[in-house]
Amino acid sequence: MKSFYKKRFSLTEEGSKNLTKATLFSFLVYCVNMLPAMLLMIFAQGILENINKTNVFYICSSIITLAIMYVLLSLEYESLYNATYKESADLRIDTAHALSKLPLSYFSKHDLSDLSQTIMSDIEGIEHAMSHSIPKAGGMALFFPLISTMLLIGNVKLGLAVIVPSLLSFAIIPLFKNIVERGNKKYFDILRRNSNSFQENIDMQMEIKSYGLSADMKKDLYRKMEESETVHLKTETSSILVLSLSTIFSFISLAVVILIGIQLIVDGEIGILYLIGYLLASIKIKESLDASKEGLLEIFYLSPKIERLKEIKEQKLQEGKEYDFKGYDIELKDVVFSYNEDSPVIDGVNFKAKQGEVTALVGTSGSGKTSILKLISRLYDYDTGEILIDGKDIKEISTASLFDKISIVFQDVVLFNQSIMENIRIGRQGASDQEVIRAAELANCKDFIDELPKGFDTVIGENGSELSGGERQRISIARAFLKGAPILILDEIAASLDVDNEKKIQDSLNKLVIDKTVVIISHRMKSIENADKIVVLNEGKIESEGKHNELLKKSKIYKNLIEKTKMAEEFIY
Repeated sequence: MKSFYKKRFSLTEEGSKNLTKATLFSFLVYCVNMLPAMLLMIFAQGILENINKTNVFYICSSIITLAIMYVLLSLEYESLYNATYKESADLRIDTAHALSKLPLSYFSKHDLSDLSQTIMSDIEGIEHAMSHSIPKAGGMALFFPLISTMLLIGNVKLGLAVIVPSLLSFAIIPLFKNIVERGNKKYFDILRRNSNSFQENIDMQMEIKSYGLSADMKKDLYRKMEESETVHLKTETSSILVLSLSTIFSFISLAVVILIGIQLIVDGEIGILYLIGYLLASIKIKESLDASKEGLLEIFYLSPKIERLKEIKEQKLQEGKEYDFKGYDIELKDVVFSYNEDSPVIDGVNFKAKQGEVTALVGTSGSGKTSILKLISRLYDYDTGEILIDGKDIKEISTASLFDKISIVFQDVVLFNQSIMENIRIGRQGASDQEVIRAAELANCKDFIDELPKGFDTVIGENGSELSGGERQRISIARAFLKGAPILILDEIAASLDVDNEKKIQDSLNKLVIDKTVVIISHRMKSIENADKIVVLNEGKIESEGKHNELLKKSKIYKNLIEKTKMAEEFIY
């Protein structure tokens, strides 16, 4: 049962163990719930048959029954709720841990709002089902065969009168499973799309307002919400119809027991007390089955959410072993890569970036420059060929080992709504305050940090909203200084900066690149003229490579890039 729960509901090991325990307690509660009816029957039989039993016997029996019920209900509560809520937290942590191991390629294909919904909303739904539905349904699966056997032993005809309609009542739910799950999945997908639309509208508020699109976007969101409510209503209606049809058979069970019981009394096979006993059993079973059926429908409702969790946990991870680097030369051999199978963006690339040198990648937009940087840093895995660092294929190196040796400074800087001190410390979590301050000095950050209200303790807003683009970029360079990794990857870090900031960043980089393996992309051709090697890319292939003066003579693409850069610099509005 534990293995079934773990696989079916994508739970942790501890969670599946606790859910199994909760199921067993639910089973015992179902059993003990029959005790009051049995005591009532014994009491009625004593009266009818004039059996001399003292009141002490009935009082003691009632007290013992109540005590057993209290203990079992307490244990069931503990296993259903306290353990369940702990599993909810563990499941979120487990899912977040699984997400942290996934390659960047996974996140590029999934919206962040979708992932946050999975961690928060989907797991909350599973939490509710674990505490209310799954153990109850599992407990009934154990209880029903037991009580059915006892009823059949007592009287086959009356036993069948209780069991058959009850089975038919319960069987209707899984019979319509596919219809219910299809409706739930459709509603689930619409909610996801709506969530993404809301997130998009929040993120794009500046553009929406500046272009006068507020009314149109509002109208579109209302339309989407109305569509989702229509689907929701249809889904709920189908569930209600299935449950109503099932409930009819539950009531039929009582009628069948009465009809057959009366006939058996007329035939002299049973007494009135016997019939009352089976009627009480039928009522108890009906109540238990009704709760289990509602739980089963909730489990069907969860199916899309569970599948979403499974998808995350079953994603292929980037594997590899720990590796102790001796050198940091990077070599690409016949590397082929595509985001989509039918359109490679890197097609048979070969070049070497040596330690202690600066290697620049240039080319027109879409030529594959940034893709190569992502492959070198293993944010994506290439399809064929090899990328070697220190002569070792990076696919055989664990991402932890690899990331420890690489610093990446992207054009789009991501900062957290924390202090400048903590934003820089991301470069190396264990760094002291003095080391952070030293890194900021090397990155030419001190001038603007000293002017802030609280200096290094100033909280800079969501994604550094309190800072300018150049200031944000310099903080990202300070992170790289603090990390001190021997491989440095720079992607268009000065593309949209003013002259003053670009000069300060260039001064920082001149200190940062010393003795490192540096791979850089820049559209500002002037900034890479002194690179040790320049690799010219065209449509995912290497057109030429060499130094600046060599390429001016042998590469048409490079010469064209230089000319266009010069024209752009000389352009006057």
